[in-house]
Amino acid sequence: MFRKTLIAATLATAALPSASAFADPPRWAPAHGYRAKNGDINYRRTDNGIRYWQGDDGRMYCRRGDGTVGLLAGAAVGALLGRAIDTRGERATGTILGAAAGALIGNELAKGPTRCR
Repeated sequence: MFRKTLIAATLATAALPSASAFADPPRWAPAHGYRAKNGDINYRRTDNGIRYWQGDDGRMYCRRGDGTVGLLAGAAVGALLGRAIDTRGERATGTILGAAAGALIGNELAKGPTRCR
């Protein structure tokens, strides 16, 4: 029993990709794919975590999180809260409404007050 578990754990560990497979290539490496077509993008990061870069037209662009984690967490908390509030009969309505409200609120909170301009 122990031997089979040890073999299964060893095979599972060997099947996992290494972290270096997902790392960016060094700057001196030949460019393939996106970098070959669009060149390197120099990102600048502000104190609040938003990444900015300068486009070919000279304008500054930014990228920030889309609030997916907040949406999922808000939906889960909202569903639990809605189910706790709706105590009569079938509680599916409270659960669904709580999940929808929690998802909207969690998404907005995760995005934050900063706007990309």
